[in-house]
Amino acid sequence: MKTTYLLLAAAPLALFASDAFAQAAPTTADSAEEQEAPREVFSTGVAKGRDVLDAAISTSALSAEEVEELGANSVAEIVRNIPGVRVEASGGVANNSYTIRGLPLASTGSKYLQFQEDGLPVLEFGDLSFLGADVFIRNDLNLAAVEAIRGGSSSTFASNSPGGVINFISKTGDVEGGAIQASVGVDHENYRLDFDYGGRISPTLRFHVGGFYREGEGPRATGFTALQGGQIKANVTKEFAGGYVRLHAKYLDDRVPTYLQAPVRVTGTNENPSYEALPNFDLRSDTLLSPNAANFVSLDGDNNLARYDMRNGVHPVVKSIGLESKFDIGEWTVTERFRYADISGELFQNFPLTIAPAALLARSLGGPGAQLSYATGPNAGQAIADPTALNGNGLLAISLFENFRLHSVDNMTNDLRASRVWDLGRGKLTFTAGFYKSRQEVQTDWLFNSVITDVRGGGELALIDVTTATGIPQTQEGVFAYSAAIVTDAYRRKYDVAFNTNAPYGSLNYHIGKVAIGASVRFNSGSAEGSVFGSELGNGRSGIKPTDINGDGVISPAESRTGVVPLTTPAPVDFDYDYISYSGGINYRISEPLAVFARYSRGGRAAADRILFSPAVDPVSGGLTDPSDAFDIVKQAEGGVKYRQANLTLNLTGFWAKTDERNLQINSRPDGTTQVEQIFRTYRAYGVEAEGAYQRGVFSVTAGATYTNATIVDDVFNPAVIGNTPRHQPDLIFQVTPQVETERFTIGANFVGTTESFAQDSNQLRLPGYTLVNGFAQLRLNDKVQLALVGNNLFDKLALTDVTQGAIPASGLVTARALNGRTVTASVRLSF
Repeated sequence: MKTTYLLLAAAPLALFASDAFAQAAPTTADSAEEQEAPREVFSTGVAKGRDVLDAAISTSALSAEEVEELGANSVAEIVRNIPGVRVEASGGVANNSYTIRGLPLASTGSKYLQFQEDGLPVLEFGDLSFLGADVFIRNDLNLAAVEAIRGGSSSTFASNSPGGVINFISKTGDVEGGAIQASVGVDHENYRLDFDYGGRISPTLRFHVGGFYREGEGPRATGFTALQGGQIKANVTKEFAGGYVRLHAKYLDDRVPTYLQAPVRVTGTNENPSYEALPNFDLRSDTLLSPNAANFVSLDGDNNLARYDMRNGVHPVVKSIGLESKFDIGEWTVTERFRYADISGELFQNFPLTIAPAALLARSLGGPGAQLSYATGPNAGQAIADPTALNGNGLLAISLFENFRLHSVDNMTNDLRASRVWDLGRGKLTFTAGFYKSRQEVQTDWLFNSVITDVRGGGELALIDVTTATGIPQTQEGVFAYSAAIVTDAYRRKYDVAFNTNAPYGSLNYHIGKVAIGASVRFNSGSAEGSVFGSELGNGRSGIKPTDINGDGVISPAESRTGVVPLTTPAPVDFDYDYISYSGGINYRISEPLAVFARYSRGGRAAADRILFSPAVDPVSGGLTDPSDAFDIVKQAEGGVKYRQANLTLNLTGFWAKTDERNLQINSRPDGTTQVEQIFRTYRAYGVEAEGAYQRGVFSVTAGATYTNATIVDDVFNPAVIGNTPRHQPDLIFQVTPQVETERFTIGANFVGTTESFAQDSNQLRLPGYTLVNGFAQLRLNDKVQLALVGNNLFDKLALTDVTQGAIPASGLVTARALNGRTVTASVRLSF
C-alpha cells in the first residue's frame, strides 16, 4: 500500500475535484516505474495543477485500493491512518470522535475537523449533540479516494473547519468496470454484499452506481442482529468542451449499534493502573445491549405514550441529491456544487451512570432489606437470592436508556466559485473568489429512561427490579424512572432550530521562481432561529409529571418520576454572528527535491446547538448574552520541510495552536456517577508531525507520527484544571504500514498506536498506551477473482480510549470504552 503525501498551495478547495483525482490516483495496474516515481503535480483544490513541492500546506490521500487492503469497517478505521489525526474509534461503525494536531477533543464528534462527501460537508457541524458526521457516511465500493487537508489553511477552504477537511470522493465511471464482493466474519457474525459498476453510455456521458447490504450481530455480542441495512449511490456525468455537469444521489438506511462505556476493573495506582475484564463481561467483545433489555415504553417528544426498541441502535436514513459542474468562461474556470440531504432517523444507546455491588445498589434504591428480582430474560420474576454471586461478578448497573429522535437533520449546501490564472512573464498569479451557503436543520427529541440492569456479556444482560423490604416496588419492569430522574429531571429536550451559514471567500497566490506566496480570507456570517424546550430553561418549566404508563390506574414510584417536555413554554432561539478566517503562507523551493514552508492562520467554528441550553443564550429573548459566545476561534502557525527523491518522500511539520472552546462534556462526580457539564475554555498545543513513504521493488512502507504537547490555559467554570493536559491527549500517536505486493498477492501489516494519556482533565488516572497490530492479505487467482483476509487487533489488545472516572474509586470499578477485540474477515471479489 502506498499512501501519497502531498503539499499544495493556499487556494480554497475546488472542493476536492473528483475528476482531478481520477486522473492522478495510482492503481494496482500502474507500472512499477510509475509507482516508484512520486507524482509531480496535484490539481485537487487549486485552480491549476502545481508541483507539490511548490506549495505551503499539508495534504494526504488514500486511494480505494489502500482502503480496501486495510479492510476498514468504518470511517474511523480509515481516518486513523491519516497522519496528525487522532481518532477515538471505540463507538463502533458510527459516532466516533476525531481531532487533529492537538486541537481539543472535549466532547464527541469532530468539532474542528470537517467530513465531506464529494466536496460538500456531510453535516455543517460535525459535533451536533450526540450526533457525529460519521453517522451518515459508509465505506463501500463507491469510494474512489479519501483526501485530507490538515492545518489552519482549511479555515478558508470551508466553513466550520479550522483544523482540517477530510473528503470522501466517489467514483464517477471514468474507468469502465465493476465488482461484486461477498464478505463474512470468520470469528463473528457479519454477512455483507458489495457491488459497483460504472462506464460510458456515450463518448460524452458516463455513470457509476454501487452500494452494499449487510446483516449480523457484529464484532461484539449483543444477542440480536445489530448490523442491518445498507446504501446505494449513483451519479451520471455529461462532459462537454471545457467542463462537465454531474448529477448524483444517495440513499442510506443502515442500522448499527453504539458501543458506549462499560465496566472494567482497575487496580494499582492512578499513576500506574492495571485494567482487566470482569467475570462474564469483557468490554472488548461484550456490550451492555441485549434482547432482554430492548423493548420499553415512554413518553415521546410530544408527551404521548410510545414504544421503542433499543435494538434499532444508530439508525440513520439519508436521501440526498446533488449537482456538480465545472466549465470555462474565457480565461475563468467556474465550479458549482449543490446538495440537498433529507436526513432523519433514531439513536438508542445504553449509558451506565453507576456500576456497583448489587447489594449496595439495592439498599441505595430500596432501603435496608431491599430485594432484587429479574424483570426480563429467561429468569423473569425470579428473586435473586444471593446478590453477591450475581453473574459471577455481583454487580448491577444504573443506566440511562438514551433515545434520540432525529425528526430532521436536513441540510442544504451550495458552493460557487470562479478562478483565473494570469501569466505575468516571470511568475503566475492565481485568483479565486466564491460564495458558500448552507442551512442545517436540527429537529430532535432527547428522551431518557433510568433503568437497573445486571452486568452480563454474551448478549444476555437483563433488567432488574428493586422492591423495598415491605414489598413496595421501586422499579417497574426494570425502569426506575421514565426520565433521567435518577440523576436529575433535566435532559428531556426538544430542539426545533435552523442554522444558516453564508461565507464569501477569496484567495491570491503568486508563484515566481523558487518562491510561492499565498493568502486567503473567508467571511463567515451565520444565524440560528427556532425554539427549544426543556425544564432546564427555568421560569417555572417542569420536567416531571406523574403519568400512568402501564394504564393500571395506579401511579407507581417509577411512574411518579415520569419526565415530560414543557411544550407550552418554549424558549426562542434568535441570534446572529460573524467572524473572519484568514491564512497566509510562503513556500521556498531550495532545490529540486527539497522545499520549506511556513504559514499562519486564524479560523473559527460556530458553536451551533452546543450553547443552546447554556448561559450563552438568553432563554427569554433567544439572543446571545455575549456575541463572541456563538463561535470559537482557532489560531495556528506551522512550518515544515518537504523532501522527495525517486521512491522516497519525507515531510516534517511543526505546529502551534491556540483554541477557544465552548462545549458540553461528560464528567465524573466525586460519588462515581456522571453528569454533563458546560465548559468554556482555552487550550494551547504545539508539536511535530512526521510522515513518509518508501518503496523498493515489491516492498513499500508508509508511516506517520505526531508528537503533541497540549495544555488547558484557561477555564471559566473550573480553574482547577488550568495548566493540566487535556483528557485523552497522548504525547505521541503513530501509524506504520509495511507491505509486499506482487502481481498475484499482497501481504502486509498495519500498526496503529498511542502513548499513555489522562482519563480526565484532573490529570489523575492514566490511560495506558497501546499498539494495535492489524494484518491483511490478498490473493489474486486471476485478473477477475481475488480472495482477501483481514485481521484487526490480531493480539486482542485491551485498548482503552476513555475512562469516565478521573481517579480510581474505592470499588476499583470504572466505566470505559475500548477498541474492538480481535476480528477476522474473509472476502471474495469478482471483477468485471
